[in-house]
Amino acid sequence: MTRPHDDPLGASPGVSREHPAPTARDRAKAERRTALLAAAARLFAERGFDGVTLGDIGEAAGVSGPAVYRHVAGKQALLGAILVDVSERLLLGGRGVAASAPLAAAPPAAAPGATADPAHGTPPRTPADRRVADVVGGGAHPASAPLRALVDFHVSFALAEVDVIRVQDRDLDRLTPADRRTVRELQNAYIDVWTDALARAFPDAETPAERRVRALACFGLMNSTPHSVRGIPAARVRPVLARMALAALTA
Repeated sequence: MTRPHDDPLGASPGVSREHPAPTARDRAKAERRTALLAAAARLFAERGFDGVTLGDIGEAAGVSGPAVYRHVAGKQALLGAILVDVSERLLLGGRGVAASAPLAAAPPAAAPGATADPAHGTPPRTPADRRVADVVGGGAHPASAPLRALVDFHVSFALAEVDVIRVQDRDLDRLTPADRRTVRELQNAYIDVWTDALARAFPDAETPAERRVRALACFGLMNSTPHSVRGIPAARVRPVLARMALAALTA
């Protein structure tokens, strides 16, 4: 007879029978696959998809000869794995930071008929100025925190994944139709995270199509890192890029 918390199959406490703990072999296989993806992204970024062989990727990752095929079906499958993986991470991460961002307190309401005076710290006159002040200036608007969290999240991604951004810009059309469709679906869902945050922050400002334009333009700025950030420490670039992205997003 087993006690209520005993596992009748003998599993250790905290280990799911449906998802057993990975073995050393499982971990080693996952590490080799991760190394292959990183090497492929780096080489594709440097030479382009057509300038790299599967052997080049295996050699760079320390996986030689036919052993590469134990982890991937081929070069195109590697490209698909890189771009689907990054699209999934962006979507999951974006949803997470947008949902968990604490909402800022709403500012005190201005007295009826009061005239705004930016020089004395009261809200600026134009809607565009108010959007910039609310978000860039620290979140006076109660729903602006998710926008700042999304920008911080994506700037961190853009600084860490320069190779992947370059590969996507140049080699997206080399994906299989199925992988390309998956990437587009994930990307559209990620854009929706941003447009939803814009709609919550400024519900009466624009149409959904116009909010999408804002999000895409902001992505273009943040994803410029393969070209705009060279030889500058990320710690110095990060706050500048974040401020520029917020200003562009809310202009």
